[in-house]
Amino acid sequence: MRIGIQVPSFTYPGGPEQIGPTFGRIAREADEAGLHSFWVMDHFFQIHQVGPSEEPMLEAYSSLAYAAALTERITLGALVTGVTYRHPGILVKTVTTLDVLSGGRAWLGIGAAWNDEESRGLGVAFPPTAERFERLEETLKIAGRMWRGDESPFKGRHFELERPLNSPPAVRRPHPPVLIGGGGEKKTLRFVAKYADACNLSDNDELPRKLDVLREHCDREGRDYDEIEKTTITAADEPSVGAAVDTIGRLAERGVDHVIFSQLTGQELTAILAEALPQTEKITPAGR
Repeated sequence: MRIGIQVPSFTYPGGPEQIGPTFGRIAREADEAGLHSFWVMDHFFQIHQVGPSEEPMLEAYSSLAYAAALTERITLGALVTGVTYRHPGILVKTVTTLDVLSGGRAWLGIGAAWNDEESRGLGVAFPPTAERFERLEETLKIAGRMWRGDESPFKGRHFELERPLNSPPAVRRPHPPVLIGGGGEKKTLRFVAKYADACNLSDNDELPRKLDVLREHCDREGRDYDEIEKTTITAADEPSVGAAVDTIGRLAERGVDHVIFSQLTGQELTAILAEALPQTEKITPAGR
């Protein structure tokens, strides 16, 4: 079982000048604790599930680059990149750069995007849902092509790349793992089965059914279901070591491989997760 931490809130005591030191400390502590992954959201306004839009929010890949410089082992990713925020070729270059500079620790976490408020606010195009999923699939195809070293032209419905050169190549082989976030049963989970190395689902009562749907898509795509890393995002209002251990055990029984704990405003999770880790070393996902 792998354990990760997501940092969705940058509302720290001391104002903006304390964001860098505090965020850096959290990243170092997560790395030193032996956690597997470190994540930030890819948003430009704070999301309402966490706090008011006006709360501090950092750009994802600048934050991950900063964390990469302060850490040695922990993997790094955006949970998840909104496909409408960056041109696919630039996104692949960005993730590849993070992978090269971190020594092979980058993820490409990606999804169809959803927060139209920040898109309207910053003047970013926010197409209808169907088009966003078309753009997501084209982006996944482009990423695969660029990481294979295929420089032949790409022409899709939404994107045209004359020469998708990606130099230097990623350090991680065969490429940084691709994680698709979301539980949409017709498109999102089908894309996971077809293109991704991992999925990310919410910790709720629908989780077992979502995994069953993913298995069905894998069968149709001729994909080994066990090849896909099942990750889950979870949070607790009053976190504790015992609660973390129980959560990890419960999710492992459901077949989850990688539990990502979201550190809500004012929480300090790294010490709790560091203490929980030794108690979870023998926990294995159901079916493994």
